[in-house]
Formats: sequence, C-alpha cells, structure tokens
Amino acid sequence: MKPSIPKGTRDFSSTEVAKRNYIFSTIKHSFENFGFQPIETPSFENSSTLMGKYGEEGDRLIFKILNSGDYLSKVDDNILTEKNSQKLISKISEKALRYDLTVPFARYVVQHQNDITFPFKRYQIQPVWRADRPQKGRFREFYQCDADVVGSKSLWQEVEFVQLYDTVFSKLGLSGTTIKINNRKILSGIAEVIGAKDKLIDFTVALDKLDKIGKEGVVKEMLSKGITEEAIKKVDPLFDFSGTNTDKLASLEGMLQGSDEGIKGVEELRFINNSITELGLTSASLEIDVTLARGLNYYTGAIYEVSAPKGVKMGSIGGGGRYDDLTGIFGLKDVSGVGISFGLDRIYLVMEELNLFETVELPKPKVLFLNFNENESLEKVKAIRVLRENNIKSELYPDTATSNKQQKKQWKYVTNRGIQFVVTDVENDTFVLKNMINSEQTTCSLDELITKVQ
Repeated sequence: MKPSIPKGTRDFSSTEVAKRNYIFSTIKHSFENFGFQPIETPSFENSSTLMGKYGEEGDRLIFKILNSGDYLSKVDDNILTEKNSQKLISKISEKALRYDLTVPFARYVVQHQNDITFPFKRYQIQPVWRADRPQKGRFREFYQCDADVVGSKSLWQEVEFVQLYDTVFSKLGLSGTTIKINNRKILSGIAEVIGAKDKLIDFTVALDKLDKIGKEGVVKEMLSKGITEEAIKKVDPLFDFSGTNTDKLASLEGMLQGSDEGIKGVEELRFINNSITELGLTSASLEIDVTLARGLNYYTGAIYEVSAPKGVKMGSIGGGGRYDDLTGIFGLKDVSGVGISFGLDRIYLVMEELNLFETVELPKPKVLFLNFNENESLEKVKAIRVLRENNIKSELYPDTATSNKQQKKQWKYVTNRGIQFVVTDVENDTFVLKNMINSEQTTCSLDELITKVQ
C-alpha cells in the first residue's frame, strides 16, 4: 500500500516551509517589537486542564491520548458492557493534545506565578490539534501564533492588540483586512434585556453562526435551545445592524438601557473605537460587529475576529478577546487577561491566493566542490571546513563521477539549486573556481577563494 498521512494534516516542501517561516518571522518580530516575551508549553496536557474550558462543542474536538500499557485491564466490566464512551474515556485517557494555546498559558501563569513579573506579556508560536472536519483553511493540526497580556485590566491593551493586528498584516502585504470587534458584556446585556439571561451561551453560540447559516438558521437554532419567539423578536435588529461604528454604539446604548453590564460593554467599545480613530491604522479597518460571539466560554470583555481582504473566501485569520476569570479556574483569582491569535495556515492560503509571496530563497551552498576525482576529495573537504569557519556555505558533491554522464549530473545539480560558485579541480593548494553567473573561471589560493566568494 502507498503510504499516506491522516486527514487534516499536511507535508510541507522546502519552498512551503520557507514561506511559512517568512510569516513566522514577521509575526515574531512584531510581537517582540510590542514587548512580548516567548514561552513554550507541552504538546499535551492533563485532560483535566483542557476539558470543560471550551464549551460542549470544543470538548468534543479535543484529541484524547490513550494511557500507556494495558489501559483496559483496570476498567470495570460493567462500563465495558455499557459501551458508554464518556464513562470509558475518563478511565483509559488522562492526557490530551492541546486544543489552543490560551488555556495552557493560563495553566502556565498559575503554575509559575511566583516567577512572573506582572503584567506579563507573552507570545507563543506552536502547533495545536483539533478533531475537526477538514476543509479549506481548516486542519486538524495547525499552528497558532498567540500574544497575551495578563495582570492588567487597562483597555489600552485592547487598543494595542488592534494596532498589533494592523502592523502584522500590513507588513505581510495583506491590505484591507477587517478587524471585527464586539464585547461579551454587550451580548450578556442583550440576553438580559430580552429575558434570556439563562440562555446566554446558547444565544451567543447561535448568533456567532449568522454569517454561516443566515438569519433563518440562527432563529431555528435559538428556538431549538429554548429561546422564545418573543425574545428573538426583540433581538431582530441585530441581524441587520448597519452604519458607522459610532452609529452602532449609539443604537446599542439605546437597546441596552435596562442592563448596567451591557452599557459598560458599550463604554468599553467606545473607548477602543475612539482611541483607534485618533491613532489611525495603516491598512486594516476596525468594525464593530454585534453578531460576533465566538462560542468559547472564557471571554468576558472584548472579542476580536479578523477577516481576510474582500474577495478572498476564507474563514477568520485571527481572533481573541479578554478573559478576566480564566486563571481563576486554576485557583488564581483576580488576574485579568486579554490576547489574540494569528491563524498561520489560513494567512498562508490567503497570501498564496493573492500572490503576495516574493520568490523564496531556499538554503543552498554558496560554493559547491564538484567530485570528479576521488583523490582530491580529502583536500576539498579540508577547504570546505575553512570556508564554513568563515561563514561561507559550502559542500562537496558526495558521489564521485566515474563517467561523463555522472559529471553532467553534478552540473545539473548546480543549475537546479542555483549555486553561484563551483570548484572543479584542486591541485598543489590551488583551486579552479568558476562563477556560474558570468562564467568567469580563475585559479586561486584558498585565501583568494574566500575573498572572491564572500
């Protein structure tokens, strides 16, 4: 059988890796320019760390890891007979692959709280895993690039994250991205004024799907979750919310007069919007989107989602928000946090579609020593060592050519890899050096060779 890889995973060619590294380095440079420090966490966590943090839908998408050894031997026969997967999982799996970088980060902060200087600004670039249905831009293994601040409730952090998104996407050439923003307090306030406060999660999860399943689909889902027709009628204006950010804030303020929490959310959004208006953005735009809900359970304030430039059909390429009580689930109270994530794989696909990648320069030797005479190999390897000590990338073609055909193969290797300098012969400590760009050929000492190729 021909070997294959699991659905939702990918191999990456050298060119693809180079393009991805370009995105990584751009994001990393911006993170550090904004004062964020790097950390890393394990690929897998204890199941108790992850489960129950992402809502019912998220929990289903967490990859569980089977316990090592004979994991069924300690399971009660009654559980095996019942074939109840939920009961069985807790007995045979104690660890799981991380679903995102935010919850592991919260665990990290609690575990290392005595070693951290607050407010703590961290960035993290690592893969995550989700047992999702693979489709365009959605994979089961993918990288997240996160930046978070914990230990500060200042709304200037939210303003800075809008600027950070704008900075990164501008540097990548992704002009015209839209940074959508909402506030969980506004959603809570809306649920309160329509009499569906106890259905907040169901309400927000359904509302978040408006762009995917439309108004009719959202209404149907809300009804199925026990939200009344009367309540849905009150929220009807949200389905066609329009106007400038200032107009939207004014409308929300009127709608939420019966909710202190909702009004506070409006005030927070107004501060962010006014600040960005004064500061300006390079290529992105900020848009208040009251249907933006993001079903994750831990957001308590601002919610972000970034969409690709118009004309590109792609899901969100970034998202995040404030989570005032996330570390509280691990025993550390009153530590506010806010963070954003960049969807590397979707950003890559968008840049490919828009032809934003310049010609990628793959790693290659500056000098290649051809191998036509085995008696010269040792002298060539000695020379290569000196070149490398002078930070000149160089290598010896490994196989000795014993025929004209094999010599042509080595020259083809030079052409295919775009190598600039070639050493053809070595004799009496002199080297025959050919410049493949201008075809100039010279005989020189090792010191002269170093000078010519540097």
